[in-house]
Amino acid sequence: MALEYPEDLRYLDSHEYVRLDGEIATIGISAFALDELGDIVFLELPDVGDTVEKGETFGSIESVKAVEDLYAPISGTVTDRNEEAIESPEQLSEDPYGEGWLLKVRLDNPDDELDETLTAEEYRAQVEGDEA
Repeated sequence: MALEYPEDLRYLDSHEYVRLDGEIATIGISAFALDELGDIVFLELPDVGDTVEKGETFGSIESVKAVEDLYAPISGTVTDRNEEAIESPEQLSEDPYGEGWLLKVRLDNPDDELDETLTAEEYRAQVEGDEA
């Protein structure tokens, strides 16, 4: 099955994605990472009002195979978190780029937050290279 990597997203090499809408960023985890992890059994996310720092861990995701840290692609204040994903983490892989988002964050500095992220094409080349 071919995995999708929407062009309107930016990606980290640790498999998180970010979608910007003005000064609000939606953060999630890529279809590739979810596919690699397998069945998700637990998700830990920060509370609304907490801050996340670019490059730092903000939570973890646990599957039947592994526990992985989640890394913030941007810095800012959490304005919303996906309570449904916390309650039913196994559903993340059904729609990772839509209903499967993790956090919404108000950016501290929108101008240069995405400097170190990958385009969909760059990310696709990286993960498809991993499969070879």
